[in-house]
Amino acid sequence: MIASGVYDYVDILGKAADGAWARNEAIAHNIANVDTPGYKRQDVSFEAELQHALKASRYKSLDAKVADANEHLGRLSGRAYRDIPNWSYRMDKNNVDIDTENVMLASNQLKYNGITNSIDNQFRNLKSVIK
Repeated sequence: MIASGVYDYVDILGKAADGAWARNEAIAHNIANVDTPGYKRQDVSFEAELQHALKASRYKSLDAKVADANEHLGRLSGRAYRDIPNWSYRMDKNNVDIDTENVMLASNQLKYNGITNSIDNQFRNLKSVIK
């Protein structure tokens, strides 16, 4: 098969959807542990990883950068981390604020929906080209 790069954006968007899904799971875990003493909130860093991969590319155009990042797609993943582990504004050392988590969950859901819509649009474009 000829390597045309037709699915480069789809592959990157798929990884971005995976990162957003992982963030959803982390936020859900935070909400579930809002009353757990000593629990520290978690988050997932995917955007920074993708931005680093695109900036590290030696190419100038976005298409070439995406194709280059796609070659290293296996190493591109969301990194879970504890957000501000030494900070807490509560007496029980928990640093989860339910209102903030709900806003982050809604924001991340919008991002995930946007990514999946972009994937759908990419396939719609491919379908129209094939016709």
